[in-house]
Amino acid sequence: MAHDQPLLAVQEALKKCFPVVEEQQELWQSTLQDCSPLLSSLSNLAEQLQAGQRLRFEDVPALRPFPDLQERLRRKQLEAGDIVLDKLAERLATLLKVRNTVSSHVEQVFQAYEQHASVLDIETILRPSVVSPSVADMLEWLQDIDRLYLRRYLKRKYLLSSIHWGDLAGIQALPKAWDQISEDECQSSVSDILVSVSFFLEEPGGRAVSGDLEHRS
Repeated sequence: MAHDQPLLAVQEALKKCFPVVEEQQELWQSTLQDCSPLLSSLSNLAEQLQAGQRLRFEDVPALRPFPDLQERLRRKQLEAGDIVLDKLAERLATLLKVRNTVSSHVEQVFQAYEQHASVLDIETILRPSVVSPSVADMLEWLQDIDRLYLRRYLKRKYLLSSIHWGDLAGIQALPKAWDQISEDECQSSVSDILVSVSFFLEEPGGRAVSGDLEHRS
């Protein structure tokens, strides 16, 4: 019916957005998993550098014929560390791309809503159905998701930007600090929101899901 068209348009935008969020969430998680071994490698290199600094090569008879060995070893370790940092920077760029992709699709949903807001009945927006959360709830969840990705990205960007080879103890602590960020994020899960909209996404297109029993009968 004609009076359902504005609601259908917003619901259609929501149905296009949430699958993108799900896809990007999978990319986000896989990227975080890729980061863990890289952070461990970086931590191990920092530990080796610290051990090399404590060792007096000139006190080891077998090493005395190689006076530049300590510095050459240090340079190789730093070069290896820089390679790991480059790989982490690539993963961080992927996380930013995820955030930007989600944000772009969330913006499209709100553009659709604003386009039809003047003719949408507030009770319809606030009313859930047996298979669907309310449109208002879903719009709020998308705002939450957008903020979550930004906050999670910025935390990791800040952590990685603090790395410098003059702070070997800090580099060794990176894996734990990274895991702590993930533990803190468990309180607000994108996956939980995706579960909440799963039945809504399975609804066939072309029908407004307003929860009005008279319309459903």
